[in-house]
Amino acid sequence: VQLQAFGGGLVQAGGSPRLSCAASGRTFSTYALGWFRQAPGKDREFVAAIGWGISTTYYSFSVKDRFTISRDNAKNMVYLEMNNLKPDDTAVYCCAAARVVSAEVRRYDYWGQGTLVTVSS
Repeated sequence: VQLQAFGGGLVQAGGSPRLSCAASGRTFSTYALGWFRQAPGKDREFVAAIGWGISTTYYSFSVKDRFTISRDNAKNMVYLEMNNLKPDDTAVYCCAAARVVSAEVRRYDYWGQGTLVTVSS
């Protein structure tokens, strides 16, 4: 599975951009997908994940109730709707694929290049 995230950019605090991740591979629908982010000088952290069956979703405490992960298996796409962005959300966001839905970085086998989201105050 190959992944490529896009949709980042400069956003004002309170904004609501949507990130997209395009995937290639015929087995896309069998993978759980996750979004992770890495802020300057910080470790990579879990943001959200969705199971292959789309009904299972997980969120980090810091984004729960503000971000929504979704996927479209017919289009091989996964999305991250972000609402009420804060300056602390500034990071490179990347998507990843795993055999089981998880918040752990080590569970993910495939990683895409990230897209930078910069939130201005």
